[in-house]
Amino acid sequence: MLHVDLDQFIAAVEVLRRPELAGRQVVVGGRGDPTERGVVSTASYEARELGVGSGMPLRVAARKAPEAVFLPVDHAAYDAASAEVMGTLRAVPDVRVQVLGWDEAFVGAVTDDPEALARRLQGDVLERTRLHCSVGIGDTTVRAKIATGFGKPRGVFRLTRENWLAVMGDRPTVDLWGVGRRISARLEGLGVRTVRELAHVDPEVLVGEFGPRMGPWYRQLGRGEGAREVDDTPWVARGHSRERTYQQDLTDPARIRQEVRDLAATVLDDVAAEGRPVVRVTLKVRYAPFLTRSYGRKIPPTHDRAPVTDAALALAGRIEPDRPVRLLGVHAEMAMPHGSRDGTTPTRAAW
Repeated sequence: MLHVDLDQFIAAVEVLRRPELAGRQVVVGGRGDPTERGVVSTASYEARELGVGSGMPLRVAARKAPEAVFLPVDHAAYDAASAEVMGTLRAVPDVRVQVLGWDEAFVGAVTDDPEALARRLQGDVLERTRLHCSVGIGDTTVRAKIATGFGKPRGVFRLTRENWLAVMGDRPTVDLWGVGRRISARLEGLGVRTVRELAHVDPEVLVGEFGPRMGPWYRQLGRGEGAREVDDTPWVARGHSRERTYQQDLTDPARIRQEVRDLAATVLDDVAAEGRPVVRVTLKVRYAPFLTRSYGRKIPPTHDRAPVTDAALALAGRIEPDRPVRLLGVHAEMAMPHGSRDGTTPTRAAW
């Protein structure tokens, strides 16, 4: 299986629309104004070399890259470019395509020369869309996904059971797909610092720390194990989210509750189109200057709007009263159709 990942996708789409930006520091995020609040969606490699990264406040990005060109996010343009890329991958004979997002997909195929197939995919995507991509080759989805990072930019890399520990064994666990900084810190608290140590840790130690589902999963990640087939069935959303960054901090509890109510209403419009009941509501709060907290609760499965809105408002009651709020977000998680996520990576977060 192959993992196809478009290089600096959003920035690359913007450069195609504005060829004069080629080779320049480009930062895409918010409304494109670094004096406003907002975060970086993506940055060109030239900007990344100066330390600009996704999720960084735009104002910080402007300090790191004062000569950068800042552009607003244009979802419609990225949707169109992504659709063209995925259509190109699906047009290759005898492959299965599993879309993971705007800029990445797994491609499954039976071939004796996966590198040749990878180069073909790169060539087809470039010819049709003028976008470059990197390709990871693996015998599991986990290995293919991680392999792509070694191929960037515009390269191909193979990572299988045979070279897994040679390549990944001495790397920190945070380098694994699905292990973020918080999980890595908890693993370090157990004395597990490297991928090799995670691969050989006592499973019961992980179960005690992370539970009977996630514990074994993290040990599998340490071994590079994962799905061995590409699932091309249509992706089913786990939930819908809406969030809003405020240019002026919110301090009035009544205003905060109204904003939560408005966000919940928008999310419920999205959920209604799915036809599945909501089972959990999460409220995301970013306090000034930049501390993010999430508060969640399960609710009885419901198609009604009132219980979801009530849950969101109840969670708003947990907002610290003396801390200004710069961002609010509401996420509604829905019941999943039976079997729709079999074999996929477990997730612990709503966003």
